[in-house]
Amino acid sequence: MGPMPPPRLIAAEIYRHSSYGPKHPLAIPRVSTALDLVRALGWLPEDRFHDSPRATPEQLQRFHTADYVAALARAEATQQVSEADRARHHIGNHGNPVFAEVFSRPATSAGGTMLAARLALEGGVLHQLGGGTHHAQPDRASGFCYANDAALGLLTWLDAGLDNLFYLDIDAHHGDGVEDAFRGDPRVFTLSLHEARRWPHTGTLADQGETHRNLPMPQELNDTEFAWAMHRVVLPLIRKRQPQAIMLQCGADALEEDPLARLSLSNNSHWGVAAALRELSPRLVVLGGGGYNPWTVARCWAGVWGALNGFEVPDRLPPPAEAVLRGLGARLERAAWRQPPEHWFTTLRDQPRPGKVRAEVIRVCNAALAG
Repeated sequence: MGPMPPPRLIAAEIYRHSSYGPKHPLAIPRVSTALDLVRALGWLPEDRFHDSPRATPEQLQRFHTADYVAALARAEATQQVSEADRARHHIGNHGNPVFAEVFSRPATSAGGTMLAARLALEGGVLHQLGGGTHHAQPDRASGFCYANDAALGLLTWLDAGLDNLFYLDIDAHHGDGVEDAFRGDPRVFTLSLHEARRWPHTGTLADQGETHRNLPMPQELNDTEFAWAMHRVVLPLIRKRQPQAIMLQCGADALEEDPLARLSLSNNSHWGVAAALRELSPRLVVLGGGGYNPWTVARCWAGVWGALNGFEVPDRLPPPAEAVLRGLGARLERAAWRQPPEHWFTTLRDQPRPGKVRAEVIRVCNAALAG
């Protein structure tokens, strides 16, 4: 493999005004804010940006059933869903609403991750901001996820002949859809670090296998404990397997300020993982994922892009970047957010959140190693 190209970023404008509805946790602009922040920092030459294509129904059917893909398309076209589709495919219930782009948005996420996987075949790093919808099942939506872009990206690599893949998921919620898709397949190893006893209530401590590991962590997980798990379990497993390609689901809901989880990480943890993985495989695709505080998600994912490039994070954001974050509140469809603290506007890096490595964290890591 020749010299590696510089990291490239994939996103799309569909996320700028698309919303799951004013009362839904995904009423917030995340991808567009992170993209605007990266550009305002001067970190994104246009020749390193790729607009995400939209996956076709046929491409989605590499993982999803034809009936489910057709049901999503019907829901977007009619803006309603039959009782049969609602019951069978979980569209319009279980937190998966019908909204204006209910087919187009997940198809764009899938198209972006499949593009990232194809581009990575020749080597290098791809950051796919709109990816990471890891809960979707072959025949139904789940956990706000309608198309499992991560599974489709991994299948893209398998279809190209790669046979030693590593999928790492650091979202606060267990990456059940991806684990289920490849459970028992020796070509794909999945590892999920997530909050224990949180929806979808899978990925328990007892669930360890030859092709998957789970690290269900206690509430208030701190940066020291996260780093301990990375250096004790995650990075050694990756080095042992020497994968041809790594996919990182980099959900930001494990950050302390997220409203849908109770972990206590700073964005330094996410940035550290992204930087470490650059050195462990010739191919790396980094996805987005969960995250329901728009300021912390945008700051986290912008910093992930910085870490992938080795950019120096300024102590104080330049005025154009600060303006992106100050203007975010006016764009929200709901007024449920308290007045953000000043540092959410003026900095990218969180203050580190160190702490003691608790016995439960050690027990979880030992169980994963023993599995």
